[in-house]
Amino acid sequence: REVWLFFAARRGAEKKWANDTATLLKSYGFNGTAAWTNDAVLRKSASPLVYAPLWSFMSTYGKKRGGTYQEPGHTGYPLDCIFVFDPEFETFCDEHAKQLAATKDDPYLLGHFFDNELPLPATALDNYLKLPSIDPGRQAALDWLAARNVKPDAISDLDRAAFLQFLVARYGKIVSTAIKKYDPNHLLLGPRLNGTPMNSQAVLTGAGPFIDIVSINLYSSWTPDATRMEDRNRWSGKPFFVSEFYVKGADAGLPNNTGAGWVVKTQKDRGWFYQNYVLALLESKTCVGWHWFKYIDNDPTAPNPEPSNIDSNKGIVSNEYKPYTALLDTMKQLNERVYGVIDLVD
Repeated sequence: REVWLFFAARRGAEKKWANDTATLLKSYGFNGTAAWTNDAVLRKSASPLVYAPLWSFMSTYGKKRGGTYQEPGHTGYPLDCIFVFDPEFETFCDEHAKQLAATKDDPYLLGHFFDNELPLPATALDNYLKLPSIDPGRQAALDWLAARNVKPDAISDLDRAAFLQFLVARYGKIVSTAIKKYDPNHLLLGPRLNGTPMNSQAVLTGAGPFIDIVSINLYSSWTPDATRMEDRNRWSGKPFFVSEFYVKGADAGLPNNTGAGWVVKTQKDRGWFYQNYVLALLESKTCVGWHWFKYIDNDPTAPNPEPSNIDSNKGIVSNEYKPYTALLDTMKQLNERVYGVIDLVD
């Protein structure tokens, strides 16, 4: 009976959290949640939000296979070579995607993120050729060169770009096929690109046929660059979505030593950053949405934290779930006027 009461109390607390959180987000003009959200609990809110889960196809396979390691913000792979040429990867993706069938008819589900911040360097071809001789990735690179009648010691930059496009297309086809098999009803949000890959013509051209939206974690930018936004759309043939961005406040009482975002003086300044950044997205005419990273601040006392999420003010609420009202009020000003702004800039 004591165990039953404990779980009943926990369920009650979860329901209250879900309702309170959904109410908070909607009251400030947000209409959805992002990757790493507790979707199972939040979806039960009396006023549900749109949600977009991250399934981590490659990184989950990699952890099962072995050879991966933790990098700040993402999974690391040997020589930055993802395991897309492993014969077992396609079978794994089919098995992994079966769980998507449970929500294939959910009208609150936006779509599916494939992975987070995969390493897709311009030197991918060179890197795969440096793998051990028994690695299927090395053999795939050699076979690809042989089919082009190119010797490994005579690789050009054109070869490198073509191989990277081939690699990304293979990954996109395998993962998107698995997703669509079990959920044909929702958007393919693709791998969440970061850094060099999100500005790579080879990556975006390779991914384009297998995604509905280009998802990018766009940091190191006060104002998103208009030319780069146009390039992503032109190369992929798809609109884009900002799946992560934020800036940290110096007034939150946290060290702010980890993570990608810059530091500004106050929560109000965080709000001004948000408005300026989002206005550029709306002006682009190719952006279809954005996710702020993240809901709650980092907890410096948490055991074994992910290296990029240790001690920083990234949240719209503190670790005590206290809203940063100066930030949120400024976000709300724009959130509730988005469609009017779109009409104006159009």
